[in-house]
Amino acid sequence: MRASSTSFHFLEFPSLSRGPVDIYRSQLSIPRKLFFCRAKFDGSFSSRVRVVPATLLAAEKEEAKAVLNLFLKKQGLSNAVASRTINKSDIFIDHLVSRLHSVHKSRYLVGRELTTLEIRDALIPYLESLREEHGSILVDLLENFPSPPGKEKPIGPVSPSHLTLESKKQRAVSRVSETGPAGQLPPHILYLIELGMDLEQIKGITRRFPAFAYYSLERKIKPVVEFLLDLGIPKSDLPTVLTKRPQLCGISLSENLIPTMTFLENLGVDKRQWAKVIYRFPALLTYSRQKVEVTVDFLSEMGLSAESIGKILTRYPNIISYNVDDKLRPTAEYFGSLGVDIASLLHRCPQTFGLSIEANLKPVTEFFLERGFSIEDIGTMITRYGALYTFSLAENVIPKWEFFLTMDYPKQELVKFPQYFGYSLEARIKPRYALVKEAGVKLLLNQVLSLSYHNFDKTLKTKMKKMNSTRASNDT
Repeated sequence: MRASSTSFHFLEFPSLSRGPVDIYRSQLSIPRKLFFCRAKFDGSFSSRVRVVPATLLAAEKEEAKAVLNLFLKKQGLSNAVASRTINKSDIFIDHLVSRLHSVHKSRYLVGRELTTLEIRDALIPYLESLREEHGSILVDLLENFPSPPGKEKPIGPVSPSHLTLESKKQRAVSRVSETGPAGQLPPHILYLIELGMDLEQIKGITRRFPAFAYYSLERKIKPVVEFLLDLGIPKSDLPTVLTKRPQLCGISLSENLIPTMTFLENLGVDKRQWAKVIYRFPALLTYSRQKVEVTVDFLSEMGLSAESIGKILTRYPNIISYNVDDKLRPTAEYFGSLGVDIASLLHRCPQTFGLSIEANLKPVTEFFLERGFSIEDIGTMITRYGALYTFSLAENVIPKWEFFLTMDYPKQELVKFPQYFGYSLEARIKPRYALVKEAGVKLLLNQVLSLSYHNFDKTLKTKMKKMNSTRASNDT
């Protein structure tokens, strides 16, 4: 039975023997990626095998990644290290999804999707227990699950599907690289190579997502590729899009992709910008409507208009991947405590809401507080320049602050013009300020940095001329 993207389907079986619940199994089925929940009930109930749609599984996997990403950052890992760890932890991510279905089996038997809060509450305690047990080797545990370095036995309950997943990956990789009697690769692989992908790249995709090896060229891959080309995505960008989200090739155009795009357009996504939106974040088209609606409801709650929400989804579709309860709402509350205009910040710099409060936001706030800025000053700086918190303290903020101390400006000049931290220290700030010092004139910080080279030169000469004229007048 084929599962639809918007509903649950189940198969009825004859009633089993009387007795308490004695069986519960969750497994990921390859290659169709459908999820079956089996439960044996008292004779008054019939046993059902419920099929979870592939699109829902994909959405839950993204939710699990978001929770794990947040958890790793709370342990002090940087964005880059956390992302790299998650990219190497496919089996562990599948394991987390399996736990979701185990913990919330009753939800699936009645056909209800989990909320983000339920997903978080199911996974965070489990991750905490792993951290307490494995401490410093936690990252190794995730990347080598279910057999981490130094451990002879798998950690935690591992479903039978995980025990054979590695062999399934190996078979999938063999499938994409095997040659026929004529020495040629499979047709769908040749097609992908013609698009600009190389065999090693295709193997890498297959290792992450084994189902990719079994997609039909004529029924799956080719129609999606042609559809993306018709949207205006350059052929040269397709390898990047497919590498980011190979699941796109397994989604029905008529039943999933096109309806999802229509749904997003109704929310305000600019249909003229689909090529850019998909290139930036192809996963957007694989999320469930419930997931998208939860994020949109949050943005509306923060005071954003429908038009602004549409612009955010178009300019920064990645925001849909952020968990509302674990990421967006706590971040909004944190910025609110600093007096920041949340709606304005979301509109100007939505990527700020993907940062870790503990690892990214608080250190920057504390840095400025320690240097004599007030909470009100910091709130004003963020409202004026939301990207301020996206910069690295060690590589950006601190070196520029130290140079600022050598400049003849009061600290309040940074409150007026926090964009200072967005300019290159070596290519813009130092050379421009050297010219100002050499000319012996005074310019506001924003005049030194924000003006074009032509206008900066013009302003500098005007100031010098006025200064010389004043001196000549005084001498006379």
